[in-house]
Formats: sequence, structure tokens, C-alpha cells
Amino acid sequence: MTWFLRGFLFYGLSEEILGLTTFKHGVHPEEHKALSCDQAIEDLPLPDDVYIPLQQHIGRPCSPVVQKKDEVKTGQLIGKAEGFVSSPVHASVTGSVKAVGLFLNSMGVRVPMIQIERSGDDVWQLLDKPDDWQKATPDELGRVVFEAGIVGMGGAAFPSHVKLKVSPEKPIDAFILNGCECEPYLTCDHRMMLERTDQVLLGMAIIMKILDVKKGFIGVENNKPDAIALLNERIKACGYDYKVMPMKVKYPQGAEKMLIKAILKRNVPAGGLPGDVGVIVHNVGTAVAVMEAVTEGKPLISRVVAVTGDGLSSPKNLQVRIGTPLKHAISFCGGLKDTAAQVFMGGPMMGFSQFDLSVPMVKATSGVVCTSQVKEFSQVTYPCIRCNSCVSACPVFLLPNRLSRLAEKAIFDEAEDFGILNCIECGSCVYVCPSHIPILQWIRVGKFRVNELKRKAAV
Repeated sequence: MTWFLRGFLFYGLSEEILGLTTFKHGVHPEEHKALSCDQAIEDLPLPDDVYIPLQQHIGRPCSPVVQKKDEVKTGQLIGKAEGFVSSPVHASVTGSVKAVGLFLNSMGVRVPMIQIERSGDDVWQLLDKPDDWQKATPDELGRVVFEAGIVGMGGAAFPSHVKLKVSPEKPIDAFILNGCECEPYLTCDHRMMLERTDQVLLGMAIIMKILDVKKGFIGVENNKPDAIALLNERIKACGYDYKVMPMKVKYPQGAEKMLIKAILKRNVPAGGLPGDVGVIVHNVGTAVAVMEAVTEGKPLISRVVAVTGDGLSSPKNLQVRIGTPLKHAISFCGGLKDTAAQVFMGGPMMGFSQFDLSVPMVKATSGVVCTSQVKEFSQVTYPCIRCNSCVSACPVFLLPNRLSRLAEKAIFDEAEDFGILNCIECGSCVYVCPSHIPILQWIRVGKFRVNELKRKAAV
């Protein structure tokens, strides 16, 4: 569907007529999705070397189960999960372990990784899977999800098997599949909903079986009318009882708490989780990973990434092996333009600017965004004028200006009292600030210090 029609549907009709739903506050940054939204998913040629971090998830890092010079197969376990909130990692290519050591990650920190030198085409080592997933128990299916190393692929990278372990004290009555993809530039989920519709819906069915829930919703922003129409068509054809929910185009519509509020009108309490209000949310990419693990025995060693931006010669949506260096994907897209000034891992709102293109893509990498402008360096920061634009934009109803100031002044006990740990780091406050204050950066510093102080106090 053309962007003219998409624009007509979004701007030409009222929310009431379209039946759109949303949350309070938030912002609407320029989308820039036209750069890659019509580009079909392509397989990125395999790199010569991959660098696989032992921690690509929230929780405890893995411990390596291979050593230098070991021969490994594609899909083979190379990092064992340590503890319940952890997730294993697997070899994404067939080859030889070149090193187990410290390498730079996207945050500019040297972290433990396993470097594998590819020796040739894939020789697979698959997982044990049920013969018929519909006859398997939720525990059996949950075991496959764990062994496949599946994590939240919308950016949070929370181990999926933990989310799917329902507590009897907190029963779940609804599941939401997150297809909003509200970050500017990113289009990988959009392409999966268009090209892998049946796989997305099957993955959703498997997740709902594990959770033992009957009510299923799919949230999709209304700038993707082609995906909404196709999902509805395939839901009807396949006999699923899911409801597609067109969402207003607004950032951060895809955040769990915002999605739950918009679709089910339930408020996740501050410091709480979706399970506290009887809901579980998973991303479109996670659903596809669950489907591949349960029906094909494939661990999570690959994902779709939008490699895009006006600083890139030929934006694309690519199927990428975990551990692939950024420069390999950028080169396949024609390389950076002469005007390129900044490269983000992830979207420009929540992603991180990169200084070394040798860093690897991981399970949570939804985008590599190459832009021709670096606003942060060209803008002068002024004192806060108390306009409260950041307060009006904050989707979780915090006081970003005050939290930023408290963090800058190292008043961390008061920052905690004002709810700094409830910040979802969406960046809406920075986007609207007329003084160009790095509010989110200071809040991130504050969150880190508050958590550090809490850990020391617990010892």
C-alpha cells in the first residue's frame, strides 16, 4: 500500500471513525519509515567472524561451555544460563572458536564474548522439540523456549521463559502481541507481519497455549494499514480468535504499560509488571522465534534488523545472524553516505550512538540507524525554563526535569523517592525539551547510582 494511502488513513480520518486507541501523554516524532518499509526482508550473507556476547538479556550472564579452538555447529549451545533469570546463547555459524575474551559492545564496554571464525556453510545442531506442539504441555513448551535462548526482541531482552512462567497467585487472562513498532525508522516488525504473517500468528497461538489464556490482542499502529488488513485476513482464514487493535501513531505506544493501558484500560502500578494486572506482552519477533523453536527446533541465532537512515546508501530489512558486526550489514547496504554523521544501535529515541562499527548485533538489535545529522552536538544547552513540556510528554507521569536535576546534583535518595526507577527511558522528555537538556542521560546516571546504592545496602 502506498504511503499516500497510509497518510490519508492516518491524517484524513478521525480517531473515533477509525476506532483507534492510545494512552495519555507521549510525543509524535518524525517517522522516517518510508526509507525501508517497502523493502522485503533479505538474508544478509554470513560474516567471516561473529562475536557473541555471553549476556544478551536482563539477568545473570551465561558461563561459556566452549573454549578456544573448539569446533562448533550452528545452533550449538556455547553459553549456559546461570540462574532462573538468565538465557543461554548459541553459535550462530558453523566454525571454530577463535577466542573467549573481552570485546567492545554497543555501550562502549568490553564484555565477555565468544568469537567464532566461520568455516563454511551451516551444519545445524537443533533442539529437541515436541512432535506435536498442540499435544505438548505448557511446561514442555516452556522448556523449549528456555533452551532456545529466546528473549524479548522488542528491545528489553527479558528472558521469555520467565515471562511465560505464570504464578498461581497472579493469574493471566489476556495476551497482547506487540506490533506497534513506534520507534522512528524501524520497520522490521512491519515486514514480518507482512511477509511472515502465518508464522507470527502461530507463534502467538503457542504462547497463548503456554499461558493458558483465551483472549488474544494484536496492537498495531495505524501507519501500517497493510499489516492490519493482512492480519485480519489471515486470522479469519486460519480460524484464530484474535482481535487486531489499530493504535494511534504515537510514541512510545509500543511500551508494555502504554499498550496495556490503551488496549485493556488497565494501569500497571508503578514498580509493577504486566502480570500484576493479568496480562503478558510479547513482541512480534519474539512470537516468530517461539514458533521456530517449537516447530523447527531452532534456537535464537538470527533476527530481522532494519538497517536504515538517510545516511545510508540503500536501506534494507535484513535477516541477520547474532554476533554479526555492524560494519558487515552497513557494507551490504551500500555503505555510509558522505553525509553520514551518526550511527545508532536501535532507534534514535532509545538506541545508543556508536563509535566503533565492529561491535556485534545481538538478540535485542531491532535496528541500525544511520543519520546525516547529529543534533546533540550542534545544539547549545540552556538552563531549564520550567515550561514542563517534559512533564506533559512523560507517559508514566514522572517529573523528568526534577529527576534530571536531582541526578545531576547527586541527590539520589530524593530521586528514588520521586520514582526515578519507574522511568522507562523512552526519551520523550529529551525530544520536547526546548533547552536541549540531556534529561534522559542524567536520569540513566541516577538510576544506575540508585540501583548501585541499593545493592550495597543489601549486602
